[in-house]
Amino acid sequence: MSTSVKKKPGTDLEIAQSADLRHVRDVASSVGIPEDSLEMYGKYKAKLPLDLIDEKKVAQSNLILVTAMTPTPAGEGKTTTSIGLTEGLNRIGKLTTVVLREPSLGPVFGMKGGAAGGGYSQVVPMEDINLHFTGDFAAIEKANNLLAAMIDNNIQSAKNNLGIDPRTVEWKRVMDMNDRSLRNIVSGMGGKAGGMMRETGFNITAASEIMAILCLARNMDDLKAKIGNIYIGDTYQGEAVFARDIKAEGAMAVLLKDAIKPNLVQTLEGNPAILHGGPFANIAQGTNSVIATKMGMSLSDYVVTEAGFGADLGAEKFLNIKCGYSGLSPKTIVVVATIRALKYHGGQPLAELKEPDTVSLSKGLLNLEKHLENTKTYGVPAVVAINKFISDTDEEISLVKKRCEALGIRVALCEGWEHGGEGTRELAEQVVASVESFKGKYSPVYDWNWGVKEKIEAVARKIYGARDVEFLPKAKQNLKKIERIGLNDKPICIAKTQNSFSDDPKWLGRPENFTLTVREIEIAAGAGFCIPITGNMLRMPGLPALPAAEGMDIDNNGKITGLS
Repeated sequence: MSTSVKKKPGTDLEIAQSADLRHVRDVASSVGIPEDSLEMYGKYKAKLPLDLIDEKKVAQSNLILVTAMTPTPAGEGKTTTSIGLTEGLNRIGKLTTVVLREPSLGPVFGMKGGAAGGGYSQVVPMEDINLHFTGDFAAIEKANNLLAAMIDNNIQSAKNNLGIDPRTVEWKRVMDMNDRSLRNIVSGMGGKAGGMMRETGFNITAASEIMAILCLARNMDDLKAKIGNIYIGDTYQGEAVFARDIKAEGAMAVLLKDAIKPNLVQTLEGNPAILHGGPFANIAQGTNSVIATKMGMSLSDYVVTEAGFGADLGAEKFLNIKCGYSGLSPKTIVVVATIRALKYHGGQPLAELKEPDTVSLSKGLLNLEKHLENTKTYGVPAVVAINKFISDTDEEISLVKKRCEALGIRVALCEGWEHGGEGTRELAEQVVASVESFKGKYSPVYDWNWGVKEKIEAVARKIYGARDVEFLPKAKQNLKKIERIGLNDKPICIAKTQNSFSDDPKWLGRPENFTLTVREIEIAAGAGFCIPITGNMLRMPGLPALPAAEGMDIDNNGKITGLS
């Protein structure tokens, strides 16, 4: 398909605003969706009904997972690479859909900015996608907060009281904004009319278990069952209480009746893009919904999707949780690497990453090599995508290519940010060759039937490279609770810093002989996994000293500036 945006210098927003967008019915038509099946949100967005999913076509489609080496604070461009690769695959004649997460408003107005790709590898309409989009996050927020209200109401009620011990309730309200002042609050103030006073707080919407549930549900019945399984707390007698016990699942599902449907938009070059869900990659599985991925695989021969943060987090959870629940299996894993990240992990200071440094680069390759070793653990072939930046030198790029080739790994330069699909042809060809050479299925790192402790140790040793795992007293108590509730046969979703293989964000490169410390293990019974917590994980981020929101504006004609 020809490029649908005029090439000119500018910010991501200016590039997106100059695009000549196709009507969403034409985007749908390109993958065989009749207009009558669309639930349109204006000209360029539409909801897709779940009956478009065809399991036979899913089994025949080729799933490509995009992940990355351990990132710098700015990230290494997984979304941009995913979109660019989709453009490149379509340019070489492979009908391809990109399937991504929806952005959270918190990072958009905070430090990260938008999450719709960049340069000439974007999904559009960029402003809508980065703002309220089709209201999915709002629906998830309302469903989450309905459960919170029903819990407090049950505790307060004289007639409909289950005897919930308020001290055991860990369910928090959510909002889709970075607001550190809401992390820890006291609710129920104002006397008897205000309910029972207790300590609680707010999480960001992306960290809600409802978000994780939505992204693992197969259909509405499965969604309701998972919501009903949410663990609320215990009674005064020590009995577990679930959302189904207060009859919350039906009303919560009603609020999610539209949010369960994936959203169809397009890339800058007019190719189909499906966006749905956005769970945290630390606290949850960090990938779009099972429904969205299967929708894309029902509509096209190739599907490109991504998983959050580095491969030790997002890819591990994608394979051990999402694939385990869905039966999906990627045929190739694309590992995004950048020259700057390699130099950063080799010891070059963050402020000097634009300066050539082959010595630091060579040392930093150890980080990439560990991620590539991990792809072999899963039994899935890897392709390294070198996401090119202006400051990269030919010598540095050549060094990375030669190292990958020496390891027997396919590698290609990715220039999707600057050239769109034309800049990703080589990567697309390498990915197709990798997909066509792979006839197997991924291998999980652990068996779900193992104990939770054994599963944690397996990930820590095989994927992170840890020598030992230490369980602090609270974590040991949590293990007993998990056994009591009957969740030993569920997968694990380790919460860990994205900045290092270890649980120390300052330990760059390839840490070895370290001990991973698990301080507690949270229960996400509805989503169907346990969350071992390492380090200090924030479910409600704060705004930086200079938030991106300060640079945003809109004029009388509705033109937005500063959103990037």
